Parts: sequence; C-alpha cells; structure tokens
Amino acid sequence: MTGLRSSNRVLRVGAGQLGPIARDEPRHAVVKRLIGLLDLAAERSVELVAFPELALTTFFPRWYTEELSGHDHYFERSMPGPETQPLFDAARERGIGFSLGYAELTEDGRRFNTTVLVERDGSIVGRFRKVHIPGHDTDEPWRPFQHLERRYFEESEDGFGVWRAFDGLVGMATCNDRRWPETYREMGLQGVELILIGYNTPIHYAPDPTQNPLQGFHNHLCMQAGAYQNGTWVVGVAKGGTEEGVESLAQSAIIAPSGQIVAQAVTTADELVVADCDLDWCRHYKDTLFDFARYRRPEAYTRITAQKGVIEP
Repeated sequence: MTGLRSSNRVLRVGAGQLGPIARDEPRHAVVKRLIGLLDLAAERSVELVAFPELALTTFFPRWYTEELSGHDHYFERSMPGPETQPLFDAARERGIGFSLGYAELTEDGRRFNTTVLVERDGSIVGRFRKVHIPGHDTDEPWRPFQHLERRYFEESEDGFGVWRAFDGLVGMATCNDRRWPETYREMGLQGVELILIGYNTPIHYAPDPTQNPLQGFHNHLCMQAGAYQNGTWVVGVAKGGTEEGVESLAQSAIIAPSGQIVAQAVTTADELVVADCDLDWCRHYKDTLFDFARYRRPEAYTRITAQKGVIEP
C-alpha cells in the first residue's frame, strides 16, 4: 500500500457489512443500523459506503409462498421511499455516498434484486438489477431452507453498466453475479475502476454440501480473480451471521487491482471495513498485462466457440 497518497484519486471506501436481519425487524430499525454505519464512516472520513444485497430485509426467498405476491411487503416501490429517506438524508448531511441492495417492485409489477448507487450529494447516479439469478423457482420442501430467488426475482436484461461517479468509473454487481467472469469483463471493457458487490450467501449449499467448507475460499477467489484480470478495485460486502436459523457467509473484503485483499471483516455482525482505494492504481494493470486493446483476442474466442456450435459465428 506504499505510495497511495501520491495519487489525486484516492477514494476512502467502506464495506458496510450487516449482521442478521430478523424476519419481523421493521424497516426503520434496519435503516437506523445503516445510519449507524454511516456515522462510523464519517468518523473515519469515508466517502463511499457499500451496503449488502437485500440490505433492508431478511433474506425472504428462503420461504415459499403460494402466491407470488406473498413476499411483496419486503419490496420497495420507490427509492428513496418514506422509510428509506432518512438514510439518504443522513448520507447527504455527512457528505457520504453509498450503494444499497434492495428488493424492487416496479410500477408495472416486475420484481428485481436491485442495487442503487448514490453520490455524496444524495443524487442517484445509477441502478443495477441482478443478472445471474441462482436457486430454484418451485417449492422444494426437502431442503433445510429454500432458495427461491428465481421465483421472486426476474433476471435483468440491462447488463452491467459503469457510471462516472466518485471521481472514477464505478460498476455494480450482486451476489451470484460475482461468480461469473463475464460480470467483471463487461465492466472491464468499459474501463471500470471500482466494482461494488453485495451478497447474502448461505454457507450450506443443498445441491452439493461438499462445497460448504469452501464457501469463503470461493467467495474471495472469484472476486480477486475479477479484480486482477480487469485491473479494478472490488468491494464485496455481506449480510452474514445466523439469520432465521440459516448461517450465512460474512468475510466482507476490499480487493485491490492486484487481486490482493487489503481489508477484511473480522466479525459476522454489523461492521465497517475501510480502505484507501487509489483509482489510479488500476492503470498499472490496464496499461500493462491487461491492456485489452493490445493483447486481448476476442475474434479467436468467437471463432472457436462458433466451430463448436456454442454460438453463432
């Protein structure tokens, strides 16, 4: 980390990890917890706080409802809304931006797993809707708990955008998106310098429990690889701990363009993880090993996959 302060684009970033949120915990109580993390961020001169996926509620897709609308009380119909406006107000007063994951119910009745990016002045600069939806869409009572994301959320067709914000190029992804190399590459091709990723990851994986002991390793592995191969900072932030009987991964981390973890959570509770992210550090990788214009060969990938019948030539 030597020499970071020599850059004019050092952004102090916080990963605002959350502990469990109870099924009956009211929205205003959760917002109060988020504001508490903003207070800690202000004390440490943090400029941007990333909050987890579905940061306002318990992870409700673990329960099946007969009607698709059975969980709609967990969804936000506007952002900000009456219950989340205090978070926006508190962030603006402190001059801190944030990203926030939540369940979005649109005016035309569509349901998305959404993250919003808010600048330091309180303005919304971008929205991301989760692309890679994991789990299942039918009742599977054999599981110790269900993972019905595919029932309650649509897959977004918007792709992975990058926004000019916080004096850099910022992108977002959500939970399962972090496991797919295309997530990082789509943003990498747009010059991304900082990717914010919120997640809720149960440690028990019912289809293949042999993966359970590797959850933490795999979590960091995919984010570190994405950071290194695309020359970008990555912030992975969890809602961890045991929530409604389900143990979820914490281990929130801030990862440098080198792929190194520079800061990591040490609890499974509400915790603020902070690091100085030199956005100019990205050039060390974007202009050398991963100079896409000079070294990347997309035509070769297309040719091979077309020959194998995977995609059209």
